Amino acid sequence: MRTLTEVQHDVTSMIDSALALSDVPSTVERIKQDLSAAIRNGSIQLDDHFYQPKPDTYARRLLCRNETVGYTAVVMTWGPGQGTAVHDHAGMWCVEGVVQGRMDVIQYDLDAERDGLFRFSRRGHIRAGVGSAGCLIPPYEYHVLVNSADTQSMTLHIYGGEMVSCHIYSPRPDGWYERRLRRLAYDD
Repeated sequence: MRTLTEVQHDVTSMIDSALALSDVPSTVERIKQDLSAAIRNGSIQLDDHFYQPKPDTYARRLLCRNETVGYTAVVMTWGPGQGTAVHDHAGMWCVEGVVQGRMDVIQYDLDAERDGLFRFSRRGHIRAGVGSAGCLIPPYEYHVLVNSADTQSMTLHIYGGEMVSCHIYSPRPDGWYERRLRRLAYDD
């Protein structure tokens, strides 16, 4: 069993290496490939506290951060059926990988904004299993995540900053969505 420090070192080394590339799409694609490989080869092994679900919503736990460069790696643990609303990523890129279980990822495009309301169209639906990784690069940053397994699932999210808040979008009967700011915190 690898130690948490070894996993943190591997994740930061992977991110630091990708950040040496010249542009965001190349950086994100490299992190996506490297994260998928690390999950599949078993090098992403986490301490027991990362596996603890919460009864009412997914758990969000900090794995590591680099305040100088400005990225974070966050582990999320999802109980069966737990998920998110349509949300953005506060204008920052993100790479997400499934470490355990299975997740449904539903992508949305922002079609219109009017008088503080938003209209989205569903762009795609992916059922992601262990080792699957995907990415979001603004302005394509809207999606829903749902644990589609009948057991808990775990994901690792690498952000191009520290996501302390995001917007969630609630549907209205007329097809438009209302936006609300959601503050984010770590669970321990």
